[in-house]
Amino acid sequence: MTAEAPGGRSAQLKHTGLRPGWTTGACATAATTAAYTALLTGDFPDPVSITLPRGQTPAFALAVEELGPGQASAGVVKDAGDDPDVTHGALVRATVRRLPPGSGVVFRAGSGVGTVTLPGLPLDVGEPAVNPVPRRLMREHVERVAAEHGEPGDVEVTLSVDHGEEIARSTWNGRLGILGGLSILGTTGVVVPYSCSAWIDSIRRGVDVARAAGLEHVAGCTGSTSEKTVVAEYSLPDIALLDMGDFAGAVLKYVRRHPIPRLTICGGFAKLSKLAAGHLDLHSARSQVDKPFLADLARQGGATEELASRIATANTGLEALRLCEAAGVRLGDLVAARARDEALAVLRGAPVEVDVICIDRAGVVVGRS
Repeated sequence: MTAEAPGGRSAQLKHTGLRPGWTTGACATAATTAAYTALLTGDFPDPVSITLPRGQTPAFALAVEELGPGQASAGVVKDAGDDPDVTHGALVRATVRRLPPGSGVVFRAGSGVGTVTLPGLPLDVGEPAVNPVPRRLMREHVERVAAEHGEPGDVEVTLSVDHGEEIARSTWNGRLGILGGLSILGTTGVVVPYSCSAWIDSIRRGVDVARAAGLEHVAGCTGSTSEKTVVAEYSLPDIALLDMGDFAGAVLKYVRRHPIPRLTICGGFAKLSKLAAGHLDLHSARSQVDKPFLADLARQGGATEELASRIATANTGLEALRLCEAAGVRLGDLVAARARDEALAVLRGAPVEVDVICIDRAGVVVGRS
């Protein structure tokens, strides 16, 4: 049987009727590209176009253009689309100046961008809170501009966000040890807007499309990285991919009523540790990583009391995972197994085979059941 409409992640977003936006990482990349171009040519490209990880080429209007001795600055106002993002409307600035040959691209935290002060994040302590994908994206665009103008591309990029320290009080940055402002985030460059009712409805539509197409295996994914993981693992078609985001319960309850023979749940270790602890809504505003729960799981996997105590007081779920990996305790597998148990409990005996895959931020599988 052939589906009447396309499914998968892109169809889900279209079905919600919500307008997507751009991440702080995309805005920072646009500002960096414009500033570096102006530093080399004396002219700011406005609008400035960039290429995102999935191939989109959005253009950003510049809100700030400043050309000074040995440096250039550009700023972009973040548009989060229809997502209720606290950084919507924030002015993201990049100041670029040349460095000695061989320096590469060096990132600095300016006003309103945080600094990492605790372990457990994908950045070293002392580094500006500019996540790995935005860093890679900015480096790629610096290299592209440098190649166009015969330059080596050795620059310092200082990122700042107007009123960022104040805005950051409405985020979890302080609790994570990111002090002084916001993080520069984003894995795809696109902000996917979430209206709970609209997104849950889109999940149901995705299941309906998969069933209509006669699929026997679908995957509920928490984001684009987990989506890539299940495609690599199982070669699933696009219409088999359910962008469940934080709504694990919505996927499980609908599949319970409309069974598909096999369901894979794939997501970040921290998010799936929430499912393992019995939470069906994985959003950070409505559930948190329970480190004492992880410590108990680790004990079941052979962790010493000293290790369990360190896990219980870890800064993040990622730090707890790394502590266990260093000690040879397979916390990822334990979380995946418990998450599978919770999923089966919600399914209440529906004829659905379930497997769970936990990944880290880089998409490496760290646990499965």
